[in-house]
Amino acid sequence: MKKNLIVILGPTGIGKTDLSINIAKTLETVIISSDSRQLYKELKIGTAVPTEEQLNAVKHYMIGNKSIFDYYSAGKYELEVLEILKTIFKTKDNALLVGGSGMYIDAICKGIDDLPDIKQDIRKDLCKRYDSEGIESLRFDLKRLDPEFYNIVDLRNSKRILKALEVCIQTGKTYSSFRTETKKARDFNIIKIGLNKDREELYQQIEKRVDIMFKDGLLDEAKGFLGHKDLNSLNTVGYKEIFPYFNNEYSLEEVIRLIKRNSRRYAKRQMTWFKKDEEINWFNPENEQEITEFILNKINEQ
Repeated sequence: MKKNLIVILGPTGIGKTDLSINIAKTLETVIISSDSRQLYKELKIGTAVPTEEQLNAVKHYMIGNKSIFDYYSAGKYELEVLEILKTIFKTKDNALLVGGSGMYIDAICKGIDDLPDIKQDIRKDLCKRYDSEGIESLRFDLKRLDPEFYNIVDLRNSKRILKALEVCIQTGKTYSSFRTETKKARDFNIIKIGLNKDREELYQQIEKRVDIMFKDGLLDEAKGFLGHKDLNSLNTVGYKEIFPYFNNEYSLEEVIRLIKRNSRRYAKRQMTWFKKDEEINWFNPENEQEITEFILNKINEQ
């Protein structure tokens, strides 16, 4: 009999944490985080890491187990989490994967192309070029080095262009040659639960959470990373907007406005990613009983 991985996903601020803890208690199982920033032990306030009380209520994996100085990727995440699942499934029939990082979720559910580890100097040089020359210069190089990927990539998405160029420069091969896009077989069932609600209500929740973060000391937390602001792990909503404040480029009011705006935009991008996945069953997070019954019925059908 196959084991079951229940994936609870949704945009930032939707209410995944409390719901997943309650469901994990019902199923008497554990939670694996699929938040690409909650991995970093130094980033707590700005990434809305679960409280100590929440972490103690149910065992969590993949929270605070990396450093901002570590190089990490969706490929590494796939390998690590699959090993964790092997251990969990030795004693439990079900496990929860909870978060909003679409690429990390897909890495577990579908698998990810095996890409090479990128040297830090290559990544730093490209980031410096992006900062000084803008995205157009990177587009030109991508068109030259990998015209096939250039023709299909979102040319406004700087992260994807940077990733493709990193691989091209590191290997001397095209990024396209590494993209098999073949779904990998998994030896467990996957049940996907998507959380969503009225957009304006979600945006209000996001803005309220940003206010709480500042009350909890986000400014001081970010100040401690000022000397490391160029790290990829700190290119994160909630931190990157604060760094200019310390150079007197923005007022505090402007910083808060930008974080709220960029958090809303991030939520929108998350939903765009998730809406492409027809396997997701969508619910309002407030309908906990309905969600729990759906999951139990799905498990019994397996």
